[in-house]
Amino acid sequence: MADTSAVIIGASGGIGGALEAALIEEGVIAKVHGFARSRSGAQHLDLLDEASIAAAAELVGRGPAPALIVVASGLLHASGRKPEKAIGDLDPSWLAQVYAVNAIGPALVAKHFLPLMPKAGRTVFAALSARVGSISDNRLGGWYGYRASKAALNMMIHNLAIEERRRNSSSVVVALHPGTVDTQLSRPFQGNVQPGRLFTPDRAALQLLDVVEGLRPPDSGKMFDFEGKEVPF
Repeated sequence: MADTSAVIIGASGGIGGALEAALIEEGVIAKVHGFARSRSGAQHLDLLDEASIAAAAELVGRGPAPALIVVASGLLHASGRKPEKAIGDLDPSWLAQVYAVNAIGPALVAKHFLPLMPKAGRTVFAALSARVGSISDNRLGGWYGYRASKAALNMMIHNLAIEERRRNSSSVVVALHPGTVDTQLSRPFQGNVQPGRLFTPDRAALQLLDVVEGLRPPDSGKMFDFEGKEVPF
Protein backbone atom coordinates (compact mmCIF):
# COMPACT_ATOMS: atom_id res chain seq x y z
CA MET A 1 0.00 0.00 0.00
CA ALA A 2 3.05 2.22 -0.18
CA ASP A 3 1.86 3.73 -3.46
CA THR A 4 -1.70 4.45 -2.26
CA SER A 5 -3.38 6.90 0.07
CA ALA A 6 -5.98 6.71 2.83
CA VAL A 7 -8.78 9.16 3.57
CA ILE A 8 -10.40 9.78 6.94
CA ILE A 9 -13.55 11.91 6.97
CA GLY A 10 -14.29 13.28 10.43
CA ALA A 11 -10.65 13.33 11.49
CA SER A 12 -11.28 15.87 14.26
CA GLY A 13 -13.53 13.46 16.15
CA GLY A 14 -12.42 10.87 18.67
CA ILE A 15 -12.49 7.81 16.42
CA GLY A 16 -11.57 9.65 13.23
CA GLY A 17 -8.59 11.34 14.84
CA ALA A 18 -7.38 8.05 16.29
CA LEU A 19 -7.74 6.35 12.90
CA GLU A 20 -5.75 9.10 11.22
CA ALA A 21 -3.01 8.92 13.87
CA ALA A 22 -2.82 5.11 13.74
CA LEU A 23 -2.48 5.07 9.95
CA ILE A 24 0.24 7.72 10.02
CA GLU A 25 2.09 5.82 12.76
CA GLU A 26 1.93 2.56 10.80
CA GLY A 27 3.69 4.30 7.94
CA VAL A 28 2.68 1.75 5.30
CA ILE A 29 0.50 4.15 3.29
CA ALA A 30 2.13 6.84 1.21
CA LYS A 31 -0.31 9.60 2.18
CA VAL A 32 -3.00 9.92 4.84
CA HIS A 33 -5.61 12.62 4.24
CA GLY A 34 -7.62 13.80 7.22
CA PHE A 35 -10.67 16.00 6.65
CA ALA A 36 -13.12 17.56 9.09
CA ARG A 37 -15.64 20.36 9.32
CA SER A 38 -13.62 22.05 12.06
CA ARG A 39 -10.41 22.03 10.02
CA SER A 40 -9.49 24.89 7.75
CA GLY A 41 -7.98 25.23 4.32
CA ALA A 42 -7.43 22.10 2.26
CA GLN A 43 -8.44 19.84 5.17
CA HIS A 44 -11.92 21.35 5.51
CA LEU A 45 -14.86 19.11 4.65
CA ASP A 46 -18.42 19.69 5.80
CA LEU A 47 -20.86 16.83 5.19
CA LEU A 48 -23.63 19.43 4.84
CA ASP A 49 -21.78 21.22 2.03
CA GLU A 50 -21.30 19.18 -1.14
CA ALA A 51 -18.95 21.78 -2.61
CA SER A 52 -16.51 21.18 0.25
CA ILE A 53 -16.74 17.41 -0.35
CA ALA A 54 -16.00 17.91 -4.03
CA ALA A 55 -13.03 20.18 -3.22
CA ALA A 56 -11.56 17.58 -0.86
CA ALA A 57 -12.02 14.88 -3.48
CA GLU A 58 -10.24 17.04 -6.05
CA LEU A 59 -7.27 17.30 -3.70
CA VAL A 60 -7.14 13.55 -3.10
CA GLY A 61 -7.55 12.95 -6.83
CA ARG A 62 -4.12 14.43 -7.46
CA GLY A 63 -2.71 11.13 -6.20
CA PRO A 64 -1.75 8.66 -5.04
CA ALA A 65 -5.11 6.92 -5.43
CA PRO A 66 -6.95 6.10 -2.19
CA ALA A 67 -7.22 2.38 -1.36
CA LEU A 68 -8.91 3.08 2.01
CA ILE A 69 -11.64 5.62 2.78
CA VAL A 70 -13.38 5.81 6.16
CA VAL A 71 -16.27 8.12 6.97
CA ALA A 72 -16.04 8.48 10.74
CA SER A 73 -18.58 11.24 11.28
CA GLY A 74 -21.90 10.94 13.07
CA LEU A 75 -24.61 12.88 14.88
CA LEU A 76 -26.57 11.57 17.87
CA HIS A 77 -27.18 14.65 19.99
CA ALA A 78 -26.44 18.35 20.01
CA SER A 79 -27.00 21.34 22.26
CA GLY A 80 -30.60 21.12 23.40
CA ARG A 81 -31.23 18.04 21.26
CA LYS A 82 -31.31 14.46 22.52
CA PRO A 83 -32.34 11.15 20.94
CA GLU A 84 -36.12 10.85 20.85
CA LYS A 85 -37.61 8.55 23.49
CA ALA A 86 -41.11 8.50 22.00
CA ILE A 87 -43.00 9.48 18.87
CA GLY A 88 -44.15 12.70 20.52
CA ASP A 89 -40.55 13.90 20.56
CA LEU A 90 -40.21 13.85 16.77
CA ASP A 91 -39.17 17.16 15.24
CA PRO A 92 -38.82 17.48 11.45
CA SER A 93 -35.90 19.90 11.49
CA TRP A 94 -33.88 17.71 13.86
CA LEU A 95 -34.72 14.58 11.86
CA ALA A 96 -33.53 16.30 8.68
CA GLN A 97 -30.27 17.33 10.34
CA VAL A 98 -29.58 13.82 11.65
CA TYR A 99 -30.32 12.29 8.24
CA ALA A 100 -28.11 14.88 6.54
CA VAL A 101 -25.08 14.04 8.68
CA ASN A 102 -25.55 10.28 9.16
CA ALA A 103 -26.86 9.19 5.75
CA ILE A 104 -26.81 11.87 3.07
CA GLY A 105 -23.32 13.16 3.90
CA PRO A 106 -21.62 9.75 3.65
CA ALA A 107 -23.50 9.08 0.40
CA LEU A 108 -22.15 12.33 -1.06
CA VAL A 109 -18.65 11.37 0.06
CA ALA A 110 -19.08 8.13 -1.86
CA LYS A 111 -20.34 10.05 -4.89
CA HIS A 112 -17.15 12.09 -5.09
CA PHE A 113 -14.53 9.73 -3.62
CA LEU A 114 -15.41 6.23 -4.83
CA PRO A 115 -14.50 7.09 -8.46
CA LEU A 116 -11.00 7.99 -7.23
CA MET A 117 -10.32 4.49 -5.91
CA PRO A 118 -8.35 2.04 -8.10
CA LYS A 119 -10.34 0.01 -10.63
CA ALA A 120 -8.41 -3.14 -9.76
CA GLY A 121 -7.09 -4.67 -6.54
CA ARG A 122 -8.60 -4.70 -3.07
CA THR A 123 -10.01 -1.38 -1.88
CA VAL A 124 -12.09 -0.55 1.20
CA PHE A 125 -14.70 2.17 1.58
CA ALA A 126 -16.19 2.13 5.08
CA ALA A 127 -18.62 4.29 7.02
CA LEU A 128 -19.21 4.14 10.76
CA SER A 129 -22.73 2.92 11.43
CA ALA A 130 -24.26 1.50 14.62
CA ARG A 131 -25.88 -1.67 15.85
CA VAL A 132 -28.97 0.36 16.78
CA GLY A 133 -29.40 0.99 13.04
CA SER A 134 -30.16 -2.69 12.53
CA ILE A 135 -33.88 -3.10 11.87
CA SER A 136 -33.85 -6.80 12.73
CA ASP A 137 -32.01 -6.16 16.02
CA ASN A 138 -34.31 -3.38 17.25
CA ARG A 139 -36.20 -4.57 20.33
CA LEU A 140 -36.28 -1.40 22.43
CA GLY A 141 -37.55 1.29 20.05
CA GLY A 142 -36.82 4.96 20.64
CA TRP A 143 -33.92 6.97 19.21
CA TYR A 144 -35.99 7.42 16.06
CA GLY A 145 -33.75 9.76 14.10
CA TYR A 146 -30.47 8.07 14.91
CA ARG A 147 -31.78 4.54 14.32
CA ALA A 148 -33.52 5.46 11.07
CA SER A 149 -30.62 7.50 9.70
CA LYS A 150 -28.16 4.69 10.38
CA ALA A 151 -30.56 2.21 8.77
CA ALA A 152 -30.63 4.54 5.76
CA LEU A 153 -26.83 4.61 5.77
CA ASN A 154 -26.77 0.81 5.80
CA MET A 155 -28.98 0.74 2.70
CA MET A 156 -26.71 3.31 1.04
CA ILE A 157 -23.73 1.07 1.79
CA HIS A 158 -25.47 -1.98 0.34
CA ASN A 159 -26.42 -0.06 -2.80
CA LEU A 160 -22.93 1.40 -3.21
CA ALA A 161 -21.36 -2.03 -2.83
CA ILE A 162 -23.43 -3.38 -5.72
CA GLU A 163 -22.47 -0.52 -8.02
CA GLU A 164 -18.82 -0.42 -7.01
CA ARG A 165 -18.48 -4.17 -7.60
CA ARG A 166 -19.23 -3.52 -11.28
CA ARG A 167 -16.31 -1.09 -11.44
CA ASN A 168 -13.88 -3.13 -9.36
CA SER A 169 -14.70 -6.73 -8.52
CA SER A 170 -12.17 -6.64 -5.64
CA SER A 171 -13.74 -3.65 -3.90
CA VAL A 172 -15.16 -3.77 -0.37
CA VAL A 173 -17.84 -1.30 0.72
CA VAL A 174 -19.00 -1.79 4.32
CA ALA A 175 -20.58 -0.27 7.40
CA LEU A 176 -18.65 -0.61 10.65
CA HIS A 177 -20.02 -0.69 14.19
CA PRO A 178 -17.22 0.50 16.52
CA GLY A 179 -18.97 -0.36 19.77
CA THR A 180 -19.32 2.23 22.52
CA VAL A 181 -16.32 4.54 22.39
CA ASP A 182 -15.45 7.20 24.96
CA THR A 183 -16.18 10.19 22.74
CA GLN A 184 -18.42 13.24 22.87
CA LEU A 185 -21.06 11.34 20.89
CA SER A 186 -21.51 8.58 23.49
CA ARG A 187 -20.62 10.43 26.69
CA PRO A 188 -24.18 11.14 27.88
CA PHE A 189 -25.15 7.48 27.39
CA GLN A 190 -22.27 5.54 28.93
CA GLY A 191 -23.96 4.71 32.24
CA ASN A 192 -25.21 1.28 31.19
CA VAL A 193 -22.13 0.14 29.30
CA GLN A 194 -20.84 -3.22 30.51
CA PRO A 195 -17.37 -3.31 32.12
CA GLY A 196 -14.68 -3.65 29.49
CA ARG A 197 -17.03 -2.54 26.70
CA LEU A 198 -16.28 1.19 26.78
CA PHE A 199 -13.33 1.63 24.46
CA THR A 200 -10.83 4.45 24.23
CA PRO A 201 -10.64 6.04 20.76
CA ASP A 202 -7.15 4.61 20.26
CA ARG A 203 -8.29 1.08 21.04
CA ALA A 204 -11.40 1.47 18.88
CA ALA A 205 -9.29 2.67 15.95
CA LEU A 206 -6.94 -0.31 16.17
CA GLN A 207 -9.87 -2.71 16.44
CA LEU A 208 -11.52 -1.21 13.37
CA LEU A 209 -8.29 -1.29 11.37
CA ASP A 210 -7.89 -4.97 12.27
CA VAL A 211 -11.41 -5.60 10.97
CA VAL A 212 -10.67 -3.65 7.79
CA GLU A 213 -7.52 -5.68 7.25
CA GLY A 214 -9.54 -8.89 7.32
CA LEU A 215 -12.30 -7.80 4.95
CA ARG A 216 -12.59 -9.45 1.57
CA PRO A 217 -14.80 -8.78 -1.50
CA PRO A 218 -17.55 -11.23 -0.41
CA ASP A 219 -17.99 -9.03 2.71
CA SER A 220 -18.96 -6.02 0.62
CA GLY A 221 -22.38 -4.54 1.27
CA LYS A 222 -22.58 -5.73 4.88
CA MET A 223 -22.01 -4.33 8.40
CA PHE A 224 -19.37 -5.64 10.79
CA ASP A 225 -18.70 -4.87 14.43
CA PHE A 226 -15.39 -4.18 16.17
CA GLU A 227 -14.78 -7.92 16.54
CA GLY A 228 -15.29 -8.59 12.85
CA LYS A 229 -18.70 -10.19 13.40
CA GLU A 230 -21.44 -9.43 10.88
CA VAL A 231 -24.30 -7.30 12.21
CA PRO A 232 -27.57 -8.00 10.40
CA PHE A 233 -29.24 -5.08 8.71
